[in-house]
Amino acid sequence: MDKSPTKGDSFAELFEARLGELGDWRAKVLSRVRALIKQADPKVIEEWKWNIPVWKHAGLLCTGETYKSHVKVTFAKGKSLEDPAGLFTQDGTVRRAIDLHEGDELDAKAFKALIRAAIALNESSARR
Repeated sequence: MDKSPTKGDSFAELFEARLGELGDWRAKVLSRVRALIKQADPKVIEEWKWNIPVWKHAGLLCTGETYKSHVKVTFAKGKSLEDPAGLFTQDGTVRRAIDLHEGDELDAKAFKALIRAAIALNESSARR
């Protein structure tokens, strides 16, 4: 796709435009992240917000940001999630993120478990 993302486009169009803009390993990583999220939660809601892809289910799950040297997947409530596989590389007071650099291998099973845990956390918060 030879166009930059614009506000009126669908998520799929915006996502594909971003992949086209990147045109390198980051596009492959971001595309894999999206595929794993959709495998973990076929009902996930995809939105384009803050000029980045956002995934939701009963609230914000995570975002997919791209930088020159890495792809960052930020979990909105990451600090409240167990991470037995040690995927998180960035620690905040509420959020935590996974930074993926060229050549990094994302543990699909552990990543999908984090997505499912984030969904469970959102659903439990929504019931309160």
